[in-house]
Amino acid sequence: MKSIYRAVLMVAAFAFLLPLSARSEIKARSFEVNPFVGYNFFENRQNLKDGPVFGLRAGYNFTKYFGIEGTGEFINSRVDDRAKMWTKEGQFTSPIDSVDITMYHLDLIYHIIPEGNFNPFIVAGYGGAHYSPKRNTRDMAIFDFGVGAKYWVTDNIAFRADLRDNMVYDEKIHNIVPSLGVVFAFGGKAKPAPTPAKYEPIPEPKPEPEPIPRVEQKVEEAPAPVVVVVETPAQKVEKALVILNDQHFEFDKSNLTKEGMIVLKKNSQVLKDNPLADVRIAGYASASGTVKYNQKLSERRATSVRDYLIKEGVAPERLTTIGYGKSRPATVEANPADINSPAARSNMRVVFEVTIK
Repeated sequence: MKSIYRAVLMVAAFAFLLPLSARSEIKARSFEVNPFVGYNFFENRQNLKDGPVFGLRAGYNFTKYFGIEGTGEFINSRVDDRAKMWTKEGQFTSPIDSVDITMYHLDLIYHIIPEGNFNPFIVAGYGGAHYSPKRNTRDMAIFDFGVGAKYWVTDNIAFRADLRDNMVYDEKIHNIVPSLGVVFAFGGKAKPAPTPAKYEPIPEPKPEPEPIPRVEQKVEEAPAPVVVVVETPAQKVEKALVILNDQHFEFDKSNLTKEGMIVLKKNSQVLKDNPLADVRIAGYASASGTVKYNQKLSERRATSVRDYLIKEGVAPERLTTIGYGKSRPATVEANPADINSPAARSNMRVVFEVTIK
């Protein structure tokens, strides 16, 4: 039992004391070659000295979880107690001195955690053991099973630790073998590399477009106050106010841009200089988008303008808002999908409609 405990400690030390320095994974449809060395702990009744093991594994991973591998390993040992007489089946005694053992087996391997640089696994298989000098007229059947882990230091190279029991089935003799080796991987379906972020140069600021001509709207009949359409102080106030267009708002939002705030600051001063003028703030949208969405956007933009004017000192009771959405375009848009056309940009606006108390 002490030998088994020592073997377990060797594998645990390998698995947990390596530095975390690489990121990889088990790749589906990949081949692996794994030369290794280990140490074989014989069951006492075989009367053989424990000794080093040299071997080679070659495997193929059908998926990142399941694979198959063939293993060949060689042990050169000696009789432990040459004075012992033959008393048990499977025991070596004098005059035999040196014993060579060649084991070969085909194993199935299951990677418990195939992603990342640390891949624990379980393994089991079937094969044969050839003893020299012979103990039987044929090679002896062995069942092997165990656990292990691979630790990738690059995408194609890993350290590997195994703890196996190569059990000679005919005589139920156990050979406990901890081993260390290096894995060389070839081919396989790798995880696609992340697409690098596309570089897009920052566009230069566009020159401010010329003011869009005001389009007179039909005034619906309503009780006073009435929209003034003749040359009066109210019309002069209206002319002094500046229409806001799409560049005065963030794209597809009601948030004011820096340019929009500058315009409204000037407009607030005009309104404070003319305390008898009330203003209805009307929002409009382009033809692109649904009726419901554009209606809400025009209302939010009108409300955003009203809130800013109040913040600048204009009395709230002098300001009302309305949204027309895309129902009253200033210009007919031949291609509504083109949101940057001159026609579309002329329809994305906020207009002041001035009345006198």
